[in-house]
Amino acid sequence: RLTLDTEPFLSCDDCFDLVDTYAEALLSDPDYDLPTMRTHLAGCAACAEEARSLIQLVGEQDGLDPAPALRRLEDDDLT
Repeated sequence: RLTLDTEPFLSCDDCFDLVDTYAEALLSDPDYDLPTMRTHLAGCAACAEEARSLIQLVGEQDGLDPAPALRRLEDDDLT
């Protein structure tokens, strides 16, 4: 992960500020994309785990299947 291209750049603090909205958007819109977030989550295991947890939690609360959003997140994970 240390050799991944980090452009466009997003800090962990910025990611934390956006992760709730990002998780909800992935659940509700299969075409949603935020390149800065996608890039950050591919290179930051801690933030990616937070996103996965939120997707599962919000999906369960809203009665949505989190699997498609989780797959999108995993597809972007370059590990």
